[in-house]
Amino acid sequence: MAYSTLSDPYLVVAFWTGIVALGLTLLLGAQIVLLRMTLRRTERREQAVVSAWRPLLHAALMEEPVDALPVLQDAERVPFLKLWVHLHASVRGTASGALNQLAYRLECDRHARRLLKEGNRAERLLSVLALGHLRDAASWEQLSAAASEDDSVLSLNAIWALVQIDGRKAADLMLPRFIERDDWPLARVTTILMEARADCLPLFADILPALSAGRPQTLPRALRIAEGLRLELPPDVMRRLLQHADAPVLVGALRIASGPELLPLIRPLAEHAEWRVRVQVAKALGRTGGREELAVLERLLSDSQWWVRYRAAHALARLPFVGREGLMDIAARCSDRYAADMLRQVSEEGASA
Repeated sequence: MAYSTLSDPYLVVAFWTGIVALGLTLLLGAQIVLLRMTLRRTERREQAVVSAWRPLLHAALMEEPVDALPVLQDAERVPFLKLWVHLHASVRGTASGALNQLAYRLECDRHARRLLKEGNRAERLLSVLALGHLRDAASWEQLSAAASEDDSVLSLNAIWALVQIDGRKAADLMLPRFIERDDWPLARVTTILMEARADCLPLFADILPALSAGRPQTLPRALRIAEGLRLELPPDVMRRLLQHADAPVLVGALRIASGPELLPLIRPLAEHAEWRVRVQVAKALGRTGGREELAVLERLLSDSQWWVRYRAAHALARLPFVGREGLMDIAARCSDRYAADMLRQVSEEGASA
């Protein structure tokens, strides 16, 4: 009995499925080839830009006169900015000024502002870095808007650019956002603000009391930023913080507490119910304590928490009038075996360091 091989509907479906799969495979292969060709063309163009402009940029870095500049085509501007930003990140002082002058002559500021407005994510990030290095005041509003975007990488770099342009104004504008945005890494935040550290101290002195009254949940992060910046807050601000009811705030305040005038508020916190607070009390007393703090630290040596005992022993070792022999004397008269063991451990650590 004769029949067609495609009369079975299942065979028809299988046949056309194979045809479609083959077509998609060919289309995918063509797309890969096209992408590779585009990538190679882009690489050749970028290499040509580097070859043409690197000698001129190096001449500018060496403060040699660069009178006649080639025309920078629109297609060359992004590769040029990549090279320019890369070189800028490795220089300081007058050399960076020379690079800026050359970039302004080529109207890179105008192009960077356009990229920030219209470019893709990578181009916008590049433009932010360029505008920050240029210290381009005309881009302040655009950078401020970028600093408020959800993209944490772009927004953080936009804030860095604002700090380059006007550190005090940027710190005043952005410090509340630094405190609110917990998706911004603290290490990166402090690195950015370090360039405006002197401007941050009065801002922290004003903002911390306001946070304590209105948004106490943000105080621990604010104090961690202040710690990263190594700020010495005014004693009246520190006194209010050291009397706060929340343990995380006390921990943050104790981490930056310094000065003998705060000791009367630090000593009672050795009895706090939260062991993390007691750890920071021991560390603070080791930084600023005197002979009056010996009794408090010896009492902390018998704490139920190992870390409290360890930090108390280290605090005693840091006191200039105790030393290694003093630690051994305290260990000898300790009735608590765990306290004596901790003192001997810390003494041995100091001897082997």
